Amino acid sequence: MKILVVGGAGYIGSHAVKQLTENQIDVIVIDSLETGHIESVPSNVPFYQVDIRNKSAVKEILEKEKVDGVIHFAANSLVGESMSNPLKYYNNNVGGTESLLEALVETGVKYIVFSSTAATYGEIATMPITEDMTTCPTNTYGETKLAIEKMLKWTHGAHNLNYVCLRYFNVAGADFSGTIGEAHTTETHLIPLILQVPLGQRSHITVFGQDYPTEDGTCIRDYIHVTDLVNAHILALKYLMNGGESNIFNLGSNSGYSVLEMIEAARKVTGHPIPMQIGERRVGDPALLIASSEKAKRVLGWEPQYTAIEEIIASAWKWHQAHPHGYKEV
Repeated sequence: MKILVVGGAGYIGSHAVKQLTENQIDVIVIDSLETGHIESVPSNVPFYQVDIRNKSAVKEILEKEKVDGVIHFAANSLVGESMSNPLKYYNNNVGGTESLLEALVETGVKYIVFSSTAATYGEIATMPITEDMTTCPTNTYGETKLAIEKMLKWTHGAHNLNYVCLRYFNVAGADFSGTIGEAHTTETHLIPLILQVPLGQRSHITVFGQDYPTEDGTCIRDYIHVTDLVNAHILALKYLMNGGESNIFNLGSNSGYSVLEMIEAARKVTGHPIPMQIGERRVGDPALLIASSEKAKRVLGWEPQYTAIEEIIASAWKWHQAHPHGYKEV
């Protein structure tokens, strides 16, 4: 079996490449390196610096490498930027995937696992969120991911391209080796932002609002370790190749942690006081987001292994201590 990982030099993609190779599965990587890091791709893995909007180049790779299936991570993913520059997100996320799907159809590749998002749901009042709930995104990023899910549905009907869409919540942590991890030029994720304080890169962490209807007044989110997340992608690929029907699954931990709980856990892991300040609420931040992953557990046989928040933060801390500036040597 040979798998093409699209966006394989990114945070989640690089972890997927590592786990696939550890499972003795042949891997090919395509990444434009707009946000990915070539340093995260093992030197023995074939790598192509290609934008998926370049259909002819993608087709050439698919034909040359004789790929059996695809895991698709490539996307722009900053919610704020998606609102200020929506056309960039439609062009890259939707247009890029449309071009990729054309290449898959034209070369006869029949299996794709797509990296979707909980942002497809929008504002949901009932928790935990299940796959049959209404999808009504509140930002362009979520809207583009939902558009891709629908594109996969219609492409499956017309061309028998079998797919799994994985809607995930807050991905966190790093491979326990500490060799790869989260490194964004513009960091928006909570755990790396918190850890920038003990790294000496910021004086404090700002908590956006402490007047939410939760126990401590801060937002609650569902966190999933990147290793568990990648394992679900591999299970989804095997599910499809074993004749499983095209489907959509949530991935989360089925539990949530507040912002204050995350900060306190980081204090314990790092031994640093991590000063904090309370700021204004951010527009559009729901009080509570928790996924039900029962369907993924039942159908895919997925079972997350790393659900303790201190363990998740400790894996991230190991990476950030060893690579305080990400993959850059400063």
